[in-house]
Amino acid sequence: MCQSSQIPISVEETPSFYGIDHYGFPRAGADDPLDPEGYYPPYFQSEHFQKYGYHVEELRGGFYWVTSAGYDAAFVVTEEGVVAIDAPPTLGENMLAAIEDVTDRPVTHVIYSHWHADHIGAASVFGPDVEIVAHRITKELLERFPDPKRPLPTRTFDDELVLEVGGVSLQLSYRGENHCPGNIFIYAPQQKVLTAVDIVSPGSVTFMHCDASQNISGWYEAQSQILEYDFDYFVGGHHMRYGTYEQVKLCVEYFTDVLEGATAAVERFSRSDALADIVTGTGWNRIFVGTENWISSMANYTTRHVLEKETSDGRLWWERLAGATTQTKYHAYTVLESIRLERPRPDYRLRGENPPVFLT
Repeated sequence: MCQSSQIPISVEETPSFYGIDHYGFPRAGADDPLDPEGYYPPYFQSEHFQKYGYHVEELRGGFYWVTSAGYDAAFVVTEEGVVAIDAPPTLGENMLAAIEDVTDRPVTHVIYSHWHADHIGAASVFGPDVEIVAHRITKELLERFPDPKRPLPTRTFDDELVLEVGGVSLQLSYRGENHCPGNIFIYAPQQKVLTAVDIVSPGSVTFMHCDASQNISGWYEAQSQILEYDFDYFVGGHHMRYGTYEQVKLCVEYFTDVLEGATAAVERFSRSDALADIVTGTGWNRIFVGTENWISSMANYTTRHVLEKETSDGRLWWERLAGATTQTKYHAYTVLESIRLERPRPDYRLRGENPPVFLT
């Protein structure tokens, strides 16, 4: 094989990892620090959880949180029946088991937080007779991309809906696209519980790429919107625990640092002169290699900024939130791209030879 050809790909294949050299993602190393002390709650090692794969816990006043230690859902027991919030496939029939653990009342209503299958892909377990409440956009997306395990909503709304069931009030609000179109806030004022899925994950830095969110500017806005609510408990859809107001504020602080670092990275490396230097460094016949080096430079700059910065209590992020050392580089990429794509540009190229430097 000649020198200019693709380098042969060597494979590392084990039960725990499939890796390829040079072009692929490396295995995360054992050198990474352990997750913060206290991140894994006692239920995680309990006999019941290890045997059945779910944990259910009352937050307040008949509002229950259910988790598979990876995905969360919730339900509210009312005088007339049960209102379920989401149905992740990782819980599946365990949603029914969790409800049956605490009540023999039937499920009468299901609320979809949004249309994604990883959160409502087991909704069919509730049967055909429940009322399904969701945002109008969620129904439109499910009509466009049908799934029998995600039955169509039977009741929709545009901006606000107060759902009254058996003496319990749930305030459903759509405040604009964030994680995805149609993603809603679900607030229980009597119990002071807020459910807002795929925005923050208490105790951790969330899953990579800002939890695979579509509108990052809207996603950041949603973090501020969450903090406007008066809540004691927060259900975020993911990971090991429900949250408190202070734990949510900690997640928001982390992503403030990501945005700060990404903004500085864009200002330094996305200048037209800096981009030209990086791209020409690999040669004009390797533009995509140069482009990767450009993006990677910004992501690396952002990641270092976040992981080396002292947080509000003097510790580093890996000491406070799980996943900081592995997920930050993905958040960095997503946020810096959102700055380039969604936020106002300070300038643009002017006509003529040797124009002034501008942000690309």
